[in-house]
Amino acid sequence: MDMINIQYAFKLDKQRSEIIDLQLDPLTLELVNGPGDDLPFWTKLDFHQCPHCPLNLITNSLCPVAAYLVDVVKRFENVLSYDEVDLEVTTSARHVFQRTTAQRGISSLLGVLFPASGCPHTAFFKPMVRFHLPLATEQDTIFRASGMFLLAQYFLGETGLVRDLNLQGLKQIYNNMNLLNMNIAERLRNAACTESSINAIVLLDVFAHTMPLVIEEQLEEIRHLFAPYFSIPTEAS
Repeated sequence: MDMINIQYAFKLDKQRSEIIDLQLDPLTLELVNGPGDDLPFWTKLDFHQCPHCPLNLITNSLCPVAAYLVDVVKRFENVLSYDEVDLEVTTSARHVFQRTTAQRGISSLLGVLFPASGCPHTAFFKPMVRFHLPLATEQDTIFRASGMFLLAQYFLGETGLVRDLNLQGLKQIYNNMNLLNMNIAERLRNAACTESSINAIVLLDVFAHTMPLVIEEQLEEIRHLFAPYFSIPTEAS
């Protein structure tokens, strides 16, 4: 299987661009290239470690999410959250170009970096990384996340495991992400990192925080799209 390549190209102004090439293993959906050496103190696992973190210092000296954030923080240290950027995202399936804010572009990038970092709490989003949709709207994300979770339940049922068709597990995944985002942002604040990177995480966390509360309401708004399925006979005639 071929490696999965995703490129984020930020044109910050006439003189400056930042191009970030991500290469992911097609089976594990984790980043092939490591986070690098000589990482700063705020990447240590026990520096503002998430209270629900399942990792320990014996096997993991670094927070996997923080380690992969180092390069992003360095690249955008002089960029303000609401600076306008031209963002171009290239995958094998699509080519997306949009004029947007730095924080929204970085937030979209983190939507790939976090799940591919090796963090157990973010790993549930690997299927969405495999079919990455840059700069997705809130409704895009609810549709994709719900579909991902329910497809996972199909595979669980195929192997005889208990399925969760009420999306309770998805809500818990997002609750865990909310807690993770808050603690990663706290890491960066205590390390006096750039506000554009912190605000990108905050923007990512807005959805993680509200999603468990509004998912039924949001899904009800798109229920009408599935009307044809209600006309399918449940039994063979």
